[in-house]
Amino acid sequence: MSQKLLVAPYKQLLTHFRFLVTLRSQEGKYHSLIIFRLSTSGDVALGEASESSDNIEQQLYAMEAHCPHLGADISHADIEECEDSMVLVCPWHRYDFDLRTGQSDTGLKACTYAIELRPAEGGIDEVWLQTPEEGTNWRLVELRPVSEAFADPPPPPLDLSHLSSHSTQATTPAEPEPIVPDDAPTTLIQWAVLILNTADPMLKVQRTRHAVELYRTGKLKVIGHRASNPPQPPEMPPRVDSFSKNTVDPLKVSRRKNRAVMLHALANIEQWAIDLAWDIIARYGPAHPELPPAFFSDFTKMALDESKHFTLLTARLSALSPTTPYGSMPVHASLWDSARVTFASLRARLAIIHLVHEARGLDVNPGTIEKFRRAGDSESVDVLEIIHADEVTHVTAGHRWFTWVCEREGIEPIQTFRDEVRKGWKGDIKGPFNKEAREKAGMTPEFYENLRGEQDTKGIEAKMKNLEVNKTTEPPTVALHWTSRT
Repeated sequence: MSQKLLVAPYKQLLTHFRFLVTLRSQEGKYHSLIIFRLSTSGDVALGEASESSDNIEQQLYAMEAHCPHLGADISHADIEECEDSMVLVCPWHRYDFDLRTGQSDTGLKACTYAIELRPAEGGIDEVWLQTPEEGTNWRLVELRPVSEAFADPPPPPLDLSHLSSHSTQATTPAEPEPIVPDDAPTTLIQWAVLILNTADPMLKVQRTRHAVELYRTGKLKVIGHRASNPPQPPEMPPRVDSFSKNTVDPLKVSRRKNRAVMLHALANIEQWAIDLAWDIIARYGPAHPELPPAFFSDFTKMALDESKHFTLLTARLSALSPTTPYGSMPVHASLWDSARVTFASLRARLAIIHLVHEARGLDVNPGTIEKFRRAGDSESVDVLEIIHADEVTHVTAGHRWFTWVCEREGIEPIQTFRDEVRKGWKGDIKGPFNKEAREKAGMTPEFYENLRGEQDTKGIEAKMKNLEVNKTTEPPTVALHWTSRT
């Protein structure tokens, strides 16, 4: 039986016309919806209802976030007026759905959900949403505005004048490389591999923004994960030569605690995070044709978030310390090294990268933010708080798809996660834990408390060398589980 769930005060929805809503049930099921607000922000003054709740409700609609035809993302679908109703038109195949009933002239039906405005203290209405019937005790885990402009204005250009124009890993042409190459990718997988092979960090960001826009707006209609001969992702994404020369063992990275060093280190992590979001698409998509479009929507969103984080951090670094721009300090590739261990298993990738590494970020972020706050650096605090809020949704996505894989395989997710960590991680999963943020992302203490990795590092190194040898013949088989690695 469906119930009503509090979404937010109505005034919170006046910033945008569309919001992505992610719900999770007590049973661990996820459901994504889009709330559409058709009235303008001028219709209702902030904090006060200048028109009746009935009129406001008539301008609010909620529909499942993916087209029932082929599961395409509808967050950027067109809204059209049709006689006495408003219809959503899917950008992928032009299927239309009534926003109120979900009915389509094609005979398909999209799930819609009733919205109710309830008065609250101070005369500010609250938005309540009907929950799905298949599940109990639904909770809101994400409320994210969908920008009609797709992305924030481009950040200030990243100064790369200090970098060498010659690269041992990737050739940097004399002229700037275009965002869209002459032989433009025609599938999402092709874009993912192109971006992975893009050494210049700002070009990587620009291509990420462009590819996600094409995908979200239906201009890129083919994912490409079911192609017979998809392009292969690189063993390791290239870096501009000066970045490579500054790459060192993570244990040898300077432990200076000044803010510029911290911002530089965080930007390095975000650049690798962009690659990891595209890598999970390019590496595991073709191996698993059963993956639904929602998987690719989640990880393209993650790639876009990470590119936003990178530009925010590098812009802040440039403002704080112009003499030490990004790429001028030592960096490390330990995040990618950890991901390489999971190349043979989607399940392992989700566990190690998204539910260990990213979840650890939730633990340490508050302390990092507090260091900048104590230094009086409110601008950096604002940036880091944006990043932290986004990272909660990334762990949520990792949990969502890890449990999805487990459900398909008929295995229990908590014990399976602990088994994956024992095989793919070395050492204790250490606290203190940000239990509130972890729980919001779906990770209850049963997942991570009293957990120790027992990774066989020598065995892993031997397997990775074997993959290097086999790479010259044919790509290794990628499995949802670890049995292919034993």
